[in-house]
Amino acid sequence: MFDSTLCDRQFTEYSVFTDWVSLEIVNIILIAGLILAVFGLGFIVKNRRRKRRIIKSKAFLSIIGLTSTFVLLFVVVGKGLALPTDYSTAAQAIVILGRGPSQWENRINLAAELWQAKKAPEIFVSGRTEAREMIQLLEAQGIPSRVIDGENCSISTSENALFTAAILKPQGIDRIILITDAPHMWRSLFLFRDNGFTVIPYPSKLSNKWNLYKKAVLTLRESIYLVGYGLNKLFLRQPSAKINNPNLEKLLQQAEEYSKTR
Repeated sequence: MFDSTLCDRQFTEYSVFTDWVSLEIVNIILIAGLILAVFGLGFIVKNRRRKRRIIKSKAFLSIIGLTSTFVLLFVVVGKGLALPTDYSTAAQAIVILGRGPSQWENRINLAAELWQAKKAPEIFVSGRTEAREMIQLLEAQGIPSRVIDGENCSISTSENALFTAAILKPQGIDRIILITDAPHMWRSLFLFRDNGFTVIPYPSKLSNKWNLYKKAVLTLRESIYLVGYGLNKLFLRQPSAKINNPNLEKLLQQAEEYSKTR
């Protein structure tokens, strides 16, 4: 496993499982804003006196369109709908992303099942503070250590993709099975594609330990992240794989050097 001594860095984006309590106010604001938007829209529709004038207004139609689009996006992201499903061809590696200890069991079980079904010959685990423990769990499932690798440097989804590419692509691996939860899958799919991978998505179930509130907040966040990704591509036209951090670039170079030893 790639385990650089320089990887002790601060997280660059909030982690749903580590900072849940401290981010409670953020969660409340996000959900409250969505609820207020829906109720506000309902109030406008029910205001019969001004209904005709409002319906004719471009602003009203824009609100209807944007709200409907976001609700549809919320459902698609939350359920992992419309994901590409090319399961006929075997992949070169199974890549597992971390999401905290409560999600490990479902992801490890799915990866073990796919490996045993010979869907891919290798398993790669990506995620700071998680890769080592997840590798141990895979070995406990009877999977040989020689087919398992990983990295524990990435501290965001974009870095999951960057470090995975730095280690796997020099080995000629560019077709992967990607395992993460359904709300996280669409964003992860795009980011790994940006780094040159052909991705076969296999969403894992969220833990039953998560209640509806946690799942809804996760889906809302991932929907917002996905909108941000799309706007970045549309207006800024900046590649998500672009590296502006010299320290990160140095770590990725080390990861590529590590890949040569595999």
